[in-house]
Amino acid sequence: MYIPKYYKVTDVNEIEEFIQMNSFATLVTTKQGKPIATHLPLMFNKKGEDCYLTGHMAYGNPQWRTFETSEDVLVMFQGPHAYISSSWYEQENVPTWNYQSVHIYGHATILEKEELVGDLTKLLEKYENNRENPILWESLSPELLEKEMKGIVGFKIKIGEIQAAYKLSQNRNEADYINIIDQLKNEETPNSKQMAQVMEKRCKK
Repeated sequence: MYIPKYYKVTDVNEIEEFIQMNSFATLVTTKQGKPIATHLPLMFNKKGEDCYLTGHMAYGNPQWRTFETSEDVLVMFQGPHAYISSSWYEQENVPTWNYQSVHIYGHATILEKEELVGDLTKLLEKYENNRENPILWESLSPELLEKEMKGIVGFKIKIGEIQAAYKLSQNRNEADYINIIDQLKNEETPNSKQMAQVMEKRCKK
């Protein structure tokens, strides 16, 4: 991913937090030279000095079979993004687009059954624990779980390289930056309002 120096992010803790908040990813591999992709939620995990992404996909999805022949897979995480009008600047310029994006390269392997159970348990806890009637692994019948697990394949990706770009108008002066935030708050799209929140948060650091 092309990343100008203004927008490069290298703080692993910050990137991990971003992935946890924007965990619905695009997984890209190749099959006979043709890129193929699957969109799915992934979990960020640490084991000693190593970091992994874990997840699962349908058994009928042919992509998991490409893991053996793919030296590296690419995973893309996307945060909020928004159009930035140059009418919001003090000086004449051209419009642009703000965004947050993380690319991860790594080697993918298939999870054993016990590993998959552990990953699914954590996944349910992450998305269900704060609900009034949470559906957790132990609350589902063994018969249903056994049946459903036959239809999925779990995998883990050992992270080899991380590329992170936060294009948040860091190259603008303070007056422009504040005005961009105010203008984004007035936009009707949810992405614009989320981008304003992200920019405002970074402004306070």
